[in-house]
Amino acid sequence: MALLPILEFPDPRLRKVASPVTVFDLKLEVLIDDMFETMYDSQGIGLAATQIDVHKRLLVIDVSESKDSPLVFINPSFEIIEDELSEYDEGCLSVPGFYETVSRPKGIKVQAQDRKGEKFEIEAEGILATCIQHEIDHLDGKLFVDYISALKRQRIRSKLEKEHKKSA
Repeated sequence: MALLPILEFPDPRLRKVASPVTVFDLKLEVLIDDMFETMYDSQGIGLAATQIDVHKRLLVIDVSESKDSPLVFINPSFEIIEDELSEYDEGCLSVPGFYETVSRPKGIKVQAQDRKGEKFEIEAEGILATCIQHEIDHLDGKLFVDYISALKRQRIRSKLEKEHKKSA
């Protein structure tokens, strides 16, 4: 397994819309395992393939405290089953060090494929529903900072650009 570099805002590659996964092979299995290793190493609870510059509709999630409940969603889509909104202070491995309150639907029904290509469906609420929506946004070229004011987004962008220049 390998740790993969994570793209950081405002990298334009984070705005690419991901393509469906059509081949379920050993290469995909390795990518999924590498994504989990990268996510766990970075102290994250979710990682979309877009964040590692792989523009395929694939995401990995583990919202458990013990980090022993890995979930894989390939070609995911969802429908809202509970209109009430939940607010969470969202963070993102692609926007390191920043957290902002985002409102998202409380309950969703997700359709996806597993690592073998088998279709499945789950209902999610709470932090899992929020995380799934956050990661699917990545696959659609969106970031959680798109939900906050332009002023806050510009401040975050400026701070991260400064950090990138320092480390370059």
